Amino acid sequence: MITIKKILIVDDSTSARFFIKGCIPKDKGYEFFEASDGAKGVEAYKNFRPDVTFMDLTMPVMTGFEAIEVIKAFDPQAAIIVLTADIQTKTIERVTALGITTVLKKPPVKATVEEALLKIQGIGG
Repeated sequence: MITIKKILIVDDSTSARFFIKGCIPKDKGYEFFEASDGAKGVEAYKNFRPDVTFMDLTMPVMTGFEAIEVIKAFDPQAAIIVLTADIQTKTIERVTALGITTVLKKPPVKATVEEALLKIQGIGG
């Protein structure tokens, strides 16, 4: 069971990052960090050591798949939630092979984001 204090949102779309933040409960006092591509996401992860990371898959510079590989090599216990519009079976299988257990469809819904955060904390199913 982990306590979430710091959240990293990695997405090349400013509006998507804003939208994701809007789905996260405001009353928990979370500290937010953002990155606009996978490479910046890896850098932010190493600098800020977030408790949970929301990761887009399709981004310039470094894809979410590549960023997940680097982050997981750096920190095998990293809690990463993938947010993507691409929910094809092969995509889900690929992120699962990288150790990701939670994939949310874009655009996210507040209830599914909250449920994913509870799951990461070991509270939800």
